[in-house]
Parts: sequence; C-alpha cells; structure tokens
Amino acid sequence: MEKRLCPECGFEIIGRTDKKFCSDQCRNTFNNRLKQDANNYIRNINNILRKNRRILAELNPKGKSKVTRNKLNEKGFNFDYYTNSYSTKTGKTYYYCYEFGYLSIEDDYFFLVMKQDYVDN
Repeated sequence: MEKRLCPECGFEIIGRTDKKFCSDQCRNTFNNRLKQDANNYIRNINNILRKNRRILAELNPKGKSKVTRNKLNEKGFNFDYYTNSYSTKTGKTYYYCYEFGYLSIEDDYFFLVMKQDYVDN
C-alpha cells in the first residue's frame, strides 16, 4: 500500500482511505491559506462598509438629518462603497450602507435617512 502524505505538513496520513489531511489543524490551515487573498479583499470592503455605516449612524441619531459633504469627508466616509441604492419616482437616488442612507441635495449637502423596514423586522 502506498504511503499517503498530508498536503499541508507532509506527515503520513493514518486512518480512513479517503482522509486527505493528518489533522483538523492541517486541514484548516490549508483551506485558510487557499482563501486568504479573497478573504482579505472581502474583509477590506466590509471594513469600509462598516465604517460608512458607523459614520451615518453617528451623524443621524434621530433617523433624519442634514449634513455637509465636508463633514462626511472629515469622518472618513467613502462614497464609492454602499450596500444598495433606491431610486424614487422623481429620479432621486438614495444610497444605503445597510439601514442608513443618504441623498445628495443642493450645495454639497446630504439628507441622511434611516430605512424603516430594517427597524421593524
């Protein structure tokens, strides 16, 4: 019978014939390394989205407010990342980071809102 070696550490695999790794630790390490690049990219985007949500929540504690672009920029808000958008019948587009949203209005001001159907569920 041919010796089977663990693809992570190179030790001999003892046990079932369909076993691929010598231990759970080797299996987890191998799979985590395979997914690491994708996980870092996703992790970075999720961090940006969470930061945007925190900023909107901080500046909009009562559910509706108005804020300047400068204030959002000072806090580090990234306008390129949002979770979803909503277009009204009048053609205005709200951008949301989870349940907190914003709408661009006149003179570099933004109207901040909180999506109510997230709160009710």
